[in-house]
Amino acid sequence: MKARILLSVSLLGLALILAPGLVAAKSIGPAAFCAIYPDFPDCDGIRPPCELCHTQTPEFNSFGLDISSRMLPGESRPLNNSEYEMGLSVVLPAIEGLDSDGDGVANIDEILAGTFPGDASSVPESSGCEGEFDNPYYNVCGYDARYALRKVYLDVCGHSPTFDEVEAFSALAPSEQQAHLHEVLDECLDSDFWLGKNGALWELAHDKIRPVGSLKAGEDAGQLPISDYYDDYNLFVWTQIDDHDVRELVTADYYVRRVSDAPTVYEQTDELASQLMQPERRAGLMTTNWVMVYNVMFTALPRTAAAQAYRAFLGFDIAKLEGLYPIDDEPLDYDAKGVAAAECAVCHSTLDPLSYPFRNYNGFNGGGSAQFRYVDSRIENFFAAEAPDITSTPEAGAVLGQPVADLIEWAQVVAASSEFLIATVADYWSLLVGREPALADGEFQSLWQRLGEQNNYSVERMLHDLIDTEAYGVP
Repeated sequence: MKARILLSVSLLGLALILAPGLVAAKSIGPAAFCAIYPDFPDCDGIRPPCELCHTQTPEFNSFGLDISSRMLPGESRPLNNSEYEMGLSVVLPAIEGLDSDGDGVANIDEILAGTFPGDASSVPESSGCEGEFDNPYYNVCGYDARYALRKVYLDVCGHSPTFDEVEAFSALAPSEQQAHLHEVLDECLDSDFWLGKNGALWELAHDKIRPVGSLKAGEDAGQLPISDYYDDYNLFVWTQIDDHDVRELVTADYYVRRVSDAPTVYEQTDELASQLMQPERRAGLMTTNWVMVYNVMFTALPRTAAAQAYRAFLGFDIAKLEGLYPIDDEPLDYDAKGVAAAECAVCHSTLDPLSYPFRNYNGFNGGGSAQFRYVDSRIENFFAAEAPDITSTPEAGAVLGQPVADLIEWAQVVAASSEFLIATVADYWSLLVGREPALADGEFQSLWQRLGEQNNYSVERMLHDLIDTEAYGVP
């Protein structure tokens, strides 16, 4: 089976299907699919991606073609929502017994196993343990604590256990082995390999921060030192360690400094000379100087900043039609960029309302005290001549389909969402298990669900759960 993290609240592929060659956005697709298959693993916090029915949108794969060719063929297009839901309720059960991709597995069996019925290379995995099998080194058909010990040392401490450590561990009773394994994890979570500069957590943050060395200010400055994004790495690590609240990745109104190396020590602070955002306008890693420099720059409507935040903290890439929650009557194209065109509106009906709360966060415009800060009437002050309606751009918008008044509310909605928990755990699953979580991974679902109230939004508590999973401990 192809390992995939199926985080998309996109158009579901199915949500795009109206007729062969005729495609339109329908945000009801995921709900309609889950109404038909309430026990479908992806209907519990995660929703299917476009790849379920498409090779690349709008091109259908074999499963998508089997659906579209049967979708109310006598009705005129486009279908309205009621027709669309009715059509799906008839077509999907009708093709459950088909093998759309010809891989020898029925569509319904693939769906429930978390593989793609339109992709012949995606098939349910065999455990390889159906018959008798003996391995002199590890229990390859069940959780092996010695294997997990080696992994914790390598993954979190950055080195193998010594021979003596392995021998001492092997001599322990099974219950003592598991307890010791967690003691080792606690020690490794404090190692410089894990939390130090350029350590494992810094590498995990790369895609969220997107550093550019030539623009680096402060320590390790580049040729054009504009902003010190090490502040961003420090804040990221802080939210991931000890029992800190991971939601503060997007809600923090404070900063973090690294005060020493070997051992690495971080401390929280209200102000940094390298950070200029007003305290009441801070939203964690979405409002740092680096974000203003790299993602806002000189733009009137910071769509790039919104899209990057959506991708970094929720795992949704709008360019791939992921995480689409179309807002009625959007996009209104305040900056006259042509985004209301049919081929653009499918994404911008989500992206533009997502971007409005960033409208007063300033990059380089205005210079002096205006740079890298929240500026009331920023568009009116710096961009009024760019388009006839540009000053009508609101600050209120929407994220995950919920209306928000500003970026502070935007961050609160994201932090409270299951999508944020899923994306957070998916990062660590990929890092430590070595593959993206698959659709039907019950262990993965348990991890992100427990990360909330049960583990008090503590990544380290979640990691203690993770090393007990078969996904981690079975060779």
